[in-house]
Amino acid sequence: MGISAVIITRNEEANIARCLTGLAGLVQEVVVVDAESTDGTRRIAEAHGARVVTRTWTNYSDQKNFANGLAANAYILSVDADEVPSPELARSIVEATGRGLHGAYRMNRLTNYCGTWVRHGGWYPDTKTRLFPKGGARWTGDHVHEVLELDPGTPERLLMGDLLHYSYPSLNAHRARIERYSDLHAQALYKAGKRAGPVKRWLSPAAKFLQGYLLQAGFLDGAAGWHIATLSARAVWLKYAKLHALHHADPA
Repeated sequence: MGISAVIITRNEEANIARCLTGLAGLVQEVVVVDAESTDGTRRIAEAHGARVVTRTWTNYSDQKNFANGLAANAYILSVDADEVPSPELARSIVEATGRGLHGAYRMNRLTNYCGTWVRHGGWYPDTKTRLFPKGGARWTGDHVHEVLELDPGTPERLLMGDLLHYSYPSLNAHRARIERYSDLHAQALYKAGKRAGPVKRWLSPAAKFLQGYLLQAGFLDGAAGWHIATLSARAVWLKYAKLHALHHADPA
């Protein structure tokens, strides 16, 4: 039973080669659906043997479901361009394939933050279901909250090893992501009719910092833990500040 790796991309030339190198020999096919990148993403992916299809961006769930539909094999390994299986995880996937894949498979994700592997602050194990039958799963949700829904009764197993996540190469990259995602979160909350009063706008960021840095032991990750806690608090503040601004611009 073969596996198709499926990746959606946009301007991922800094990551895609590492991802595809890590998948070599692990899957029988790599499908990349690229949202009109303006850098070398498509060229690099094709040079590594991936099947590349260009498609205008819609949203995360729709883009991933479209990409899954292109897969030629019965099982899909869904990864992001900034992720790569660790050697232990790769061995686990090979062993599971040798036994015969059945149901879906979860894996722990370990994030590299500005050169530090982060194991606290609520960032690890960050378990995700990423290996699943093509015909028995679909992505749902809008904006940045896509969720994988499995057919009822689908068994899940945890694979050993980590999905290595090279998501934050610099503090500026984290800040830029916060700005982009807080827009999406605020718009989603606004669409749902949610509001953010003064208590929400000011206490929620403080609670987020205390949760990550103290209660979830983010301080054990050193400087990385401090930056994650402070910027995560800023992300919460921005989300509610932007939601408040949307309502202020449209008082109705």
